[in-house]
Amino acid sequence: MSGRGSAWNRVSTALKILLSLGIVAFLLYRAEAKDPDTFGRLWAQPKQWEYLLLATAACWAATFLTFVRWLYLVRALDLPLSFREGMRISFLGYLFNLAPMGIVGGDLLKAFLLARQQSGRRAQAAATVVVDRVLGLYILFVVAAVAIVAVGFHQSQQPELRLACQLTLAITLAGTAGMLMLFIPGLTQGRLSRLMAGIPKVGPILDSLLEAVRLYRHRWLVLVNSSLMSVGVHSLFAIGVFWIACGLYERVLPLTSHFVIMPISASMGVIPLPLGPFEAVLEFLYERTPGPEGLRMAAGQGLMVALAYRVITVLFAACGIFTYLGSRSEVAEALQQADLSETISQAQSRPS
Repeated sequence: MSGRGSAWNRVSTALKILLSLGIVAFLLYRAEAKDPDTFGRLWAQPKQWEYLLLATAACWAATFLTFVRWLYLVRALDLPLSFREGMRISFLGYLFNLAPMGIVGGDLLKAFLLARQQSGRRAQAAATVVVDRVLGLYILFVVAAVAIVAVGFHQSQQPELRLACQLTLAITLAGTAGMLMLFIPGLTQGRLSRLMAGIPKVGPILDSLLEAVRLYRHRWLVLVNSSLMSVGVHSLFAIGVFWIACGLYERVLPLTSHFVIMPISASMGVIPLPLGPFEAVLEFLYERTPGPEGLRMAAGQGLMVALAYRVITVLFAACGIFTYLGSRSEVAEALQQADLSETISQAQSRPS
């Protein structure tokens, strides 16, 4: 990769970090301005450590289940990959998704590491990552939508909360329609698919998605089982965040509310920032979600729950740091290959 591209990557990474820190700093300042003693009370009051341990177990189990889900999708395409190797690659991808480590994200790294072991089956390797990500995100909105309707938040008296829930329902419906359309043969192959692949910028992304659909179209049981695993993943995360709140505060929003709050907040993970959007949305929803007996969460409480959740994810990543140290040369080669592919793709997309 050229020196100019490398310099831009460093600048882009620095900007992401500064923006993330700026968002969190603003949330801290805002909470302190509303209640100067909010963080002092949190520090002074006793913690329910058993709940925090349960939360850690739930969040770690959810993350591990995402690793198993991807391995299941890999084996569904008859790609030989041992359980140990699947966990190793998943850990590496998790580490690179957790921090802004250049332009190469964890999903792309997983695809390249898998492709290196599957001679001539690069398309299948990429398809496993695409389906894993798209299916996980779609089920995230489905879980939120079901909880919203069950709890009745789409009819909330809080206009901001009602709007957020109605928008989530609309995205879920649009996503369902899009998922159904993807399984129309005329859309995923033939002239129309080639035209879609030729769209500037988004064409390669659409082409990867369509290729993934073509490979998994007749594997309905695999998609159903993966969807059920995704429901388990998002349910465990919602329970984990609820237990974090129970460990930090005496009075918290009920678990049913967290099945709405956590998926909507987690959907902000599509924004390529190491932190900030998730914390901001969880804080926003915490303040506006009504609890039993007129309970209202104070400013800063949602932020503290979100930051505690981040600590749990970092602790999980720390468990796999030795995996990275033992795979540095392989990762470096995969990153170089990914950067080269990105450069070639950009050059091909420019008009001659």
